[in-house]
Amino acid sequence: MNNLILLILCFIAGMLLHRTRRMPVNTPAVLNSFIIHVSLPALTLLYVHDLKISGDVGLMAAMAWLFFGLAAGFFWLIGHWLNLPRRTVGALILTGGLGNTSFVGLPMIEAYYGHQGLASGIIVDQLGSFLVLSTLGITVAGIYSSGRPGIGEMAKRILLFPPFIALVIALLLIPLEYPAWLTIVLKRMGDTLAPLALLAVGFQLRLGHLAGNGRNLAIGLAFKLVLAPLVLFLLYVPLLGAHGQAIQITLFEAAMPPMITAAILATEHDLDPPLATLMVAVGLVISFATLTGWWWLMQGV
Repeated sequence: MNNLILLILCFIAGMLLHRTRRMPVNTPAVLNSFIIHVSLPALTLLYVHDLKISGDVGLMAAMAWLFFGLAAGFFWLIGHWLNLPRRTVGALILTGGLGNTSFVGLPMIEAYYGHQGLASGIIVDQLGSFLVLSTLGITVAGIYSSGRPGIGEMAKRILLFPPFIALVIALLLIPLEYPAWLTIVLKRMGDTLAPLALLAVGFQLRLGHLAGNGRNLAIGLAFKLVLAPLVLFLLYVPLLGAHGQAIQITLFEAAMPPMITAAILATEHDLDPPLATLMVAVGLVISFATLTGWWWLMQGV
């Protein structure tokens, strides 16, 4: 609960700082760059190194990949049907296809399932959401921002993406034990992600943008918070017969609001930044109600 209060306060602080003009207009760009190059790599080095694998890991990790695939197909069709700009479609795929499975997801898991559920949440986040962001996410951002980059160019973008570099290093360092000072340093650096990200989102939020983005926002959030989680619930439970707390948490993570880092990625590639920001901000608020509904639905799983 303390983490959720922190997120809300930082979000409000960002709105107030913009309104009072206490910080320069390029503040979000600077904060986003810090998050991509420092905060997220630090968290990756910290949590991937200590990752523990469980029996349901395949289904848990697959969720984010399936979700992103659904989003790519759904928003591509919606884009053609409604004749949406390419950059808007790209923003919807990123923010509608990637959930905030860490900085909202982990506190919500602890609140609803207890501390013992965090291990499952980390697997879903690191082997699922984070890998999707670092590979498919950066690929979609490149495609929708600059047309059809070649395979070599896309491979370069993925390999030079700072969080992906940190992921590779973290995997290589798993056999080695971190010294205590390094763990402390990485944690403190990583702890900057959530407050800075919400500050940047709040700073960029313009309620006036709702008027021009209402339809696209409604479609994006309906898919992210209701439709896609329902599809995955039907796939995992009735069709595959998956049960147990690990599966409950996996599906609970599927219903999380849009990932902040996905919106940052969309913004850095100029993929409809107002819509990307609204997806995160409005989705976060609405998710407090929708997540309660999903938790209740999955009690029998």
